Amino acid sequence: MSPAVTDRLKSVKQGNTPAVRVQQLTKRYGSIEAVRGIDFEVRKGEIFGLIGPDGAGKTSTFQILGGVMKATSGTAEIFGRPAREARSQTGYLTQAYSLYPDLTVNENIRYIGDLRLVPAREIRDRGMRYLRMFDMDRFTDRLAGRLSGGMRQKLALACALVAEPEVLLLDEPTTGVDPVSRREFWDTLAHLSAQGLAIVVATPYLDEAERCHRVALMHLGEIRRTGTPAELRASLKSKRLEVHAEDLGKVEKALAQAPRDIITDVQRFGDRLDVMTRDPQRGRQIVEDSLAGAGLTATEIRENDPTLENTFVEALRAAGHDTRAPDFPGNHPHKELSGEIAIGATHLTKRFGSFTAVKNVNIEVRYGEVYGLLGANGAGKTTVIKMLCGLLEASAGQMELAGTRGSARTREVLQRIGYMSQKFSLYNTLS
Repeated sequence: MSPAVTDRLKSVKQGNTPAVRVQQLTKRYGSIEAVRGIDFEVRKGEIFGLIGPDGAGKTSTFQILGGVMKATSGTAEIFGRPAREARSQTGYLTQAYSLYPDLTVNENIRYIGDLRLVPAREIRDRGMRYLRMFDMDRFTDRLAGRLSGGMRQKLALACALVAEPEVLLLDEPTTGVDPVSRREFWDTLAHLSAQGLAIVVATPYLDEAERCHRVALMHLGEIRRTGTPAELRASLKSKRLEVHAEDLGKVEKALAQAPRDIITDVQRFGDRLDVMTRDPQRGRQIVEDSLAGAGLTATEIRENDPTLENTFVEALRAAGHDTRAPDFPGNHPHKELSGEIAIGATHLTKRFGSFTAVKNVNIEVRYGEVYGLLGANGAGKTTVIKMLCGLLEASAGQMELAGTRGSARTREVLQRIGYMSQKFSLYNTLS
């Protein structure tokens, strides 16, 4: 950081002024109250997480703190100044794509630096420093539109940092970014916070929330709880029994009558139930007895500490919100096909000119399985899925899809596939 910024941060610390102060902040859009009188403070050198689902009010809060939108009421201050007057001290990485795809990496940094009135030499020096930090100095002449998801977010962060802000606002900066790039991104944030930068970050990933110094759990425009991740988990004063079974719906109903002095809550998370209990030994016995009485068995019961997800669900239930998962809609009678191959590929290969994106991939997915393709951006995952869906013709290899061997690019096969693409696939002008 520049000497001027460092001196200013020292003076702020001596004066004990928070980097960010939000008091009774409210934002209304007509009759909709998106932010409902929230309060929080962020200190110098702190990573503060705003955690909550879509529609919680996080982005509205960020836009007010970034000075791009006025609050309806309340105060939002950056180092004691109104947020709209402190925009020169704030770096803001928006949730939407914030780069210019037809500009190179260097050109994006130079353009943003010019907008922030940074001298040309400092733009160049700072830009290269951050690109080296992010291991991107080899790609200065590559168009932003041709970068992987992780590289785009690193470039966006470099652009946000080029003005050397004192407060950094990051609205879901790693959504869609591969795990390796996410880890590198958070290592960078830890390094920046250690230098004294105040960082406010929104994230949908609970493992990322664990890396924040403090978090605020936000829902429907209100902050439900604030504290360190450890404080929030400890506030439950319970242990977690992770229950796996064949039919979780029936298991959940069987546990609904369990004594609430021992079993304080039952929460469903995908393929498991989290049974919260103040006495793990007695809690396990009650679970086993309840299931036996209903003619059910658990495939596994594990004792663990509570998670932030457990804390969030408990906070919402305490506020009177129904967090039960609705019944899954529709009828998908695939049980009679269980064990048969639904998706198969042998030596699947795809070349784009001289570049081989996918090389000799073998896949076998059976009905009833959830199969994951894991890898960094550029690993070839999307290309594989496009070939399997018949959207892209393979250069070599054999495929089997929904009982049909050979090409998946037939009407009969395509009608049996559901495909959600990586890019936004809806029509903005349709309801």
